[in-house]
Amino acid sequence: MFSLASSLLLLLPLPLTLAVNLGPTKPIRTRFKNLVTFGDSYTDVVITGDCGVSWPTYAAGYANLKLFPFARAGGTCSNNLTFRPFPSVMETQVPNFVGGTKNRSIPRLNPAETLYTLWIGTNDVGASALLSGDGKPGVSVVDTTACAVNWVKVMYEHGARNFLFQNMIPLELTPIYSAAGYPNRYWAFERNATEWSVFMTELTKSGNALSKLMLQDLAPRLPGAHIGLFDSHGLFTDMHAHPARYLNGTAPLNVTGSISACVFQIQGTLDTAACTTATGTDVDSFLWFDELHPSEQADRMVAKAVVEAMAGSRKWTMWLS
Repeated sequence: MFSLASSLLLLLPLPLTLAVNLGPTKPIRTRFKNLVTFGDSYTDVVITGDCGVSWPTYAAGYANLKLFPFARAGGTCSNNLTFRPFPSVMETQVPNFVGGTKNRSIPRLNPAETLYTLWIGTNDVGASALLSGDGKPGVSVVDTTACAVNWVKVMYEHGARNFLFQNMIPLELTPIYSAAGYPNRYWAFERNATEWSVFMTELTKSGNALSKLMLQDLAPRLPGAHIGLFDSHGLFTDMHAHPARYLNGTAPLNVTGSISACVFQIQGTLDTAACTTATGTDVDSFLWFDELHPSEQADRMVAKAVVEAMAGSRKWTMWLS
């Protein structure tokens, strides 16, 4: 289990020497000094989705920030909506943050110098959740989106004032949810890959449209709050369409396969799967690490875009207040 104490070991910024491969060549100046992150494996700094360095760690290095990471792999917004046996945002991650502030294991953070981020939704809408009909009865993307937006209000009540809400990526472009999808480590059962891809497109686009409307409605009701909507969907769509702008490995650029790919037999296990793994500098040619997660190179691009938003860029971020 990842404890708050181990989280605090990550407060020191990442040395800038690790910020390579199309990342900033010098620190990006922002008014922020602290970065507090919530979410799932896309943001977890310990059980990282790319099995490397996660985007918050890169962002802390790019902008000389202290990092307070609360995201946990496997998480959803709420286990009361889409249950998974992992630490959710509302039932675990937020209470961990609040508990840390109360027992002073987290120092007092100046609200004006601290950015709070949330990147959630991948597990809420995916396999073993809404996509496969495994959410709580009656729960839809409306409910999971409302939960994510409510995180802003909850954190505001706990003193946060600066927020970056990262919407869902085009999950239908990931190997697991694409029309060319195959049985894999995350879902080795029968399914109609085309149907899944179409449904996932609807879920991510609908959820993102709803979150924008809900945030626009919420923003005027939170005096002094500054809420940014980070367009993860647009960024990953652009990386998929124009990989040469973002990927620079030594293998041919690849936005459909993954660094670590395992084709399972139907209802098979890893020991009978056909697996391939890219190594060395070839890995920076891939958009995806495995069938579900972005690569470390993609994470560097997310970190760069987030830090640029913190410095005032509006390329991938719409500030609603």
